[in-house]
Amino acid sequence: MFRKKLPRTAIPRLYKIDQEIASGKFPNAPYMAKVHETSISSIHRDIAYMKDLLKAPIEYDFFKKGYYYTEKTFRLPAAYASADDLIALGMAKNLMDLYRNTPLHDAALNLLQNISVPLKEIENTEWFKDRIIVPKSSIVPVDNEVWHKIISALKENRIITFMYDGPGVNNKKLRRVHPYQILFDQQAWFLSAYDEERKERRMFAFSCISKPELTDEKFSLKPGFDYRTFEGLSYLGVFAGSKTFKFVIEVYGDTRFVRERLFADDQVIQDLNNGIKLTFTSNQFDRVLSWLLSHGSGACPLAPKQLVDSWKRAIAEMASMAQANIKPED
Repeated sequence: MFRKKLPRTAIPRLYKIDQEIASGKFPNAPYMAKVHETSISSIHRDIAYMKDLLKAPIEYDFFKKGYYYTEKTFRLPAAYASADDLIALGMAKNLMDLYRNTPLHDAALNLLQNISVPLKEIENTEWFKDRIIVPKSSIVPVDNEVWHKIISALKENRIITFMYDGPGVNNKKLRRVHPYQILFDQQAWFLSAYDEERKERRMFAFSCISKPELTDEKFSLKPGFDYRTFEGLSYLGVFAGSKTFKFVIEVYGDTRFVRERLFADDQVIQDLNNGIKLTFTSNQFDRVLSWLLSHGSGACPLAPKQLVDSWKRAIAEMASMAQANIKPED
């Protein structure tokens, strides 16, 4: 029985089979299964797919015990790989730049390169390479040892220890945690884990972790556990607090970049003469404050009082710093 629909993961293998048969070396199914690290039955299905749906003139030579093309000039076309597929593959390779300086980058990019190699012979398949751009952004590098040991701990549900350089001066400390999930937020990796000393779930930045060690002890992850059930009522990243607030913020001037974003499911936008009033619920207080400050004089908080006070305090501190650094003109 042949495949009616080709799995996308089989595309590079079909092109390799095409190359091997076209080489005139009469490859057989056991040989190709070994080379491609798959089953003999998968190779037989690939051959059947090529013959019946791609019209490849493949025959088996019983004397030479291998496959060959009855038409010497035949090569497998790539027309059945849709234009959308090719663009998606190329863009995926470009997007991998978002993960540079992490162990994930090289492995994933290598896999994408291997898949796309057979398609490079198709004319103009990468027309978009210099037209669809992923601008570079600041990346937080990840240590290879930290990455691989945390991955192993996650896979095996093993308790892990590491030194953690927390906020403040000389705050590096040994932590013993149950690793739950890895999170990627604002170009940085974080570990959501249960801290045995604090007796609560905490967030750990990979960049602050050193000397990771796997223990022989295992832990049980509660069925159905998912960080996303804790991340709050808004969509501002990985950090969420235990207290929920109703935020009311006025935004002035050009508000298009605020209107087009969803900050929370209960978000309400009210038009004003000189801007908009944005209202939403969130337990991500620090992230809301950071977003508010990033808009400078273009945004002003109305509620809650804690946000208004924190905003005023931050502005006063910045004004004081600016004043201290102003030097009289010569």
